[in-house]
Amino acid sequence: MTVQAPEESFEATYAVEMHCDSCVKDITSCLSSIPNIILDFHISEQLLEVKGTAAPSTIISALQRCGRDAIIRGTGKANSAAVSILETFAPIATNDTPVRGLARIVNVSEAKTWVDITLNGLKTPGTYYASIRDCGDISKGAASTGGAFYKFEQPIECRSKSDLGDGLFSGQAFVSTPLNIWEMVGRSFMVTTDSQHNVGRETEICGVIARSAGVWQNDKQVCACSGQTVWQERYDAMKRNITK
Repeated sequence: MTVQAPEESFEATYAVEMHCDSCVKDITSCLSSIPNIILDFHISEQLLEVKGTAAPSTIISALQRCGRDAIIRGTGKANSAAVSILETFAPIATNDTPVRGLARIVNVSEAKTWVDITLNGLKTPGTYYASIRDCGDISKGAASTGGAFYKFEQPIECRSKSDLGDGLFSGQAFVSTPLNIWEMVGRSFMVTTDSQHNVGRETEICGVIARSAGVWQNDKQVCACSGQTVWQERYDAMKRNITK
């Protein structure tokens, strides 16, 4: 793809299994329906670099539909990215995971930050609303996160059937905020069915916002802590419902 990336675009790197030019052609074909992206392949490192404004979850979903998978290795420049793993604090089965979503955050300019919100495994279908909370204390779930520091105007429609089982639902939204990364890190991210962003509903999920790697800041193939390869870590993450 040789299109010009739009303004306020960002770069992201993904670990994707590839071995030859045939793999490159297949991956390019998988992503051909996504507009305004530029692809750069690094076959020897098995890394794909994408520049544009497509949400990371959109890139990963497109590859998964083609029978491939991808692990996001970094987004944006140094100190410009963050992530929040969204968990439910409602009672769950002993063999279940509390993870119900993920918010990937990347700053692209002084006045714009993209937020890629993915929800999965929620029991209640409907419209959800996201906010950044005053503090990062999730010891009591959303109840201990304080008031809404920033409210996203765009809702998240969570009505698609989840791949986790019957009676569960998923949704995704790619939204923006004028806040910078340093204003969000250390606070918490909450999603709820309450349009006023108040706490107290069983549907709410939340997580602390933490910094994540920028492009080319995370090129490890084996984790120094666990000794696992990135794909073994990916398998463990998917068991925890972190699929995008």
